[in-house]
Amino acid sequence: QVQLVESGGGLVQPGGSLRLSCAASGRISTSNIMAWHRQAPGKERELVASISSLGTTNYGTSVKGRFTISRDNTKNTVYLQMNSLKPEDTAVYYCRQTNNGVLYWGKGTLVTVSS
Repeated sequence: QVQLVESGGGLVQPGGSLRLSCAASGRISTSNIMAWHRQAPGKERELVASISSLGTTNYGTSVKGRFTISRDNTKNTVYLQMNSLKPEDTAVYYCRQTNNGVLYWGKGTLVTVSS
């Protein structure tokens, strides 16, 4: 089993920045994919960004060029640097890890972008 704990959410003004962190613990394979998803009220959960254990990244089209995902394998932690935030980025952000073919989810952290 893997436990994921997100942190770093909060209130930020449009155009501002925020950095999310997700710390993983448990039996973690050396080969795994970590990702950030988000879900706003009334909308489907969507992929924000993902990163493999080798550092290969991909991004959702709505955040490409504004968000950056990274990871520290020694700490089993994934980060999401969010810049140029827009009101439509407001959502609960969830950390996900795919580990040995099994998906694990964090409980989420709320990001609110508002002036």
